[in-house]
Amino acid sequence: MFKAQKIVKTFGSVRAVDGVSFTVEKPEMIGIIGRSGAGKSTLLRVINRLTDATSGTISSGDQEILGLRGREKRAWQARCAMIFQQFNLVPRMDVVSNVLFGTLNSRSTLASLLNLFPKSDINRAIDILERLGVAENCTKRAEALSGGQQQRVAIARALMQNPEIILADEPIASLDPLNAKIVMESLRRIHDEDGRVVICNLHTLDTARAFCDRIIGMREGKIVFDGSSTELSAAVARDVYGADDNFSEAATSTSIEALELSDRVALETA
Repeated sequence: MFKAQKIVKTFGSVRAVDGVSFTVEKPEMIGIIGRSGAGKSTLLRVINRLTDATSGTISSGDQEILGLRGREKRAWQARCAMIFQQFNLVPRMDVVSNVLFGTLNSRSTLASLLNLFPKSDINRAIDILERLGVAENCTKRAEALSGGQQQRVAIARALMQNPEIILADEPIASLDPLNAKIVMESLRRIHDEDGRVVICNLHTLDTARAFCDRIIGMREGKIVFDGSSTELSAAVARDVYGADDNFSEAATSTSIEALELSDRVALETA
């Protein structure tokens, strides 16, 4: 279905993604873990073509993705939808219009400028919102919704593209535990019911284990683990996060948060 080979992305002298290769041969729910700066977000942006790779190849079937331009590039971005940590909704626009923006790549420029949406698309948007449990908010402004509701609207917008692959970049990082659980359950249900590939960047091992079948661990731009969620042991986590021997299963989430906090402090004081 999808194959990445020797992907490299550099920013100056920094190799944010360093020779990453992996293959998705069937619909899977994949979690990508690693500390801040490991290259997780950059990798997803390269796959979606929001940023260009420095070198490497990505193929889907017989199509080479990294060389696509113009209409073909936009068509790939429709097939490979992106969900962001900060939702990227239009705050003052109503919910259903935000969802309908998922069809922009398939509509004419004039129709997009005039916000002319066919009734069939409007009905489909409402059906998707119903599926995600937020249809009652379809006429409200996006900014009036909670963070968890806004993220489900963002998922609905992605589903309007009818994608083969959904990339979710830290989709629950800014949510409270209850809303995080609802969002992850929504993504898991989309994978199970629709047979779509879902790839999520995640910041806790518990979440990765609970919702993902396959885990990819990144460290300093490289893949250092690729296996099933049952193989994600404390020893593997130590390797992925560069933790010492005191790293334990009982303190997994706390340890990771401390590691990521230390990274942020180091960056801010550098």
